[in-house]
Amino acid sequence: MQHLSLLPRICLCGSDPACWRNSPTNFEHRWCRSGCGPRCQTSLVNDSALIRARAGDHQAFAALTDPYRRELQLHCYRILGQVQDAEDAVQETLLSAWSALESFEERSTLRSWLYRIATNRCLNMLRDSGRRPVTAAGVAFTAPEPTRYGEVLWLEPYPDALLEGIADGAAGPEARYETREAVTLAFLTALHRLPPRQRAVLVLRDVLGFSATEVAAMLDTTPTSVNSALIRARATIEERGPRAHDRAPLPRSAQEHELVARFADAFERGEVEPIVALLAEDAWWTMPPEPYGYQGHDAIKQFIAHAFATRDTPRRLIPTRANSQPAFGQYVKDPHAHVGRALSLLVLTLDGDRISHITRFAATSALPHFGLSRTIPW
Repeated sequence: MQHLSLLPRICLCGSDPACWRNSPTNFEHRWCRSGCGPRCQTSLVNDSALIRARAGDHQAFAALTDPYRRELQLHCYRILGQVQDAEDAVQETLLSAWSALESFEERSTLRSWLYRIATNRCLNMLRDSGRRPVTAAGVAFTAPEPTRYGEVLWLEPYPDALLEGIADGAAGPEARYETREAVTLAFLTALHRLPPRQRAVLVLRDVLGFSATEVAAMLDTTPTSVNSALIRARATIEERGPRAHDRAPLPRSAQEHELVARFADAFERGEVEPIVALLAEDAWWTMPPEPYGYQGHDAIKQFIAHAFATRDTPRRLIPTRANSQPAFGQYVKDPHAHVGRALSLLVLTLDGDRISHITRFAATSALPHFGLSRTIPW
């Protein structure tokens, strides 16, 4: 039997098809010459795995593709904005890859090949004009006059549990964002103001670090077109993306825990003033996909007071995490049973010792991904 170290090797990191160092030992952990570093770790695939997969071996195919499943799902979520849509896109990507495995060249990059399939699948989904209604359903009560009206934004929160195992090292040397930064709601909200193709280019270039040449091949265009789209996308992100002065506490730090606990205590008690006291002066309350929001202490105070008065019933917050931010499942007491029913998911954006943004998402099918059920004992 031929020793594994002598089999042809493939760089799966997306940088250099011939990057493996010529060493007969420690073949699981070779790095490539092109500087992609940790992206090449544990990425060795030999011809026998491809042969078995092409012959119909599902386990061999899974061994080739499973290491990329979570990062592909996050990629699809960034482009589509919906957890379930991202899952569907990944499933369709893997089905396409399985049926087209013969077209994968053994010395090309499996990772970039999968990203090409996934990206185009997402763009096709976004081109479906009937995918989303043009208006949102509205809140369950007559809301006060908002600070602003905008466009409908179809964006769901993303569970932190699905971010586990995705390291910043998975991105290329040209990436401008860390994984945590590129999944925050502020970044994603700005990202979803972009046309789909610009959105895909910015994610592939600035988040994942693929080169302009690689992205051009993925999108069947030219590097010049990629760079032009990237310039326009970056300008929008600079204008509408995360504020440069935001100083969020470290995730799960004592500072974050204290601020979040004070918010939860005041919210469950239905005390509006203590909630408002935790907000930054220019804080926002938004409710995607609703096209309006409330900014500042007075506007947010009026909205929360109105919401509490409209639904005057005990409420409970169950902590979770979304988009690398603290979050809560909000439950309200069922007046006819000893249960609480899921009402919404609240995601907090923190800036130092204040809350700069509260994003409320209606309870959706995404709840189970956060370990939350639709009802809880009361």
